[in-house]
Amino acid sequence: MRLNHVTLIVTNFERSTAFYRALGLVPIVHEPPRYARFRCPDSDETLSVEVTGQPPGAARAQLFFECLDLDRTVALLKDKGLVFEQDPTDMSYLWREARLKDPDGHDIRLYFAADNRLNPPWKVKSAR
Repeated sequence: MRLNHVTLIVTNFERSTAFYRALGLVPIVHEPPRYARFRCPDSDETLSVEVTGQPPGAARAQLFFECLDLDRTVALLKDKGLVFEQDPTDMSYLWREARLKDPDGHDIRLYFAADNRLNPPWKVKSAR
């Protein structure tokens, strides 16, 4: 089984598509005013945004994007005007992580984990 994509419900098409383009995602479907899909620049994973007309709810997503050079990526995104809630920080779970929010309040985490992404010291023994 493979994950195809994640769709985020958003309230403003133009604002959301501009944010994800600024983040570096590559548009592959652009159907204003309702739907857009993006490809991650370094892989085949995709993310879509959709305006459904529903008000934003309490359910939120956390999206994690892996960056091989996290500090450089964050600096480039700041130069584009993106505002971070947390600069790159070494976390207790052995990832280096920066945090920001998209225009609808979804948590965006940019991180670098190296081998700890799939093989942390506390990995379940049966999964090794």
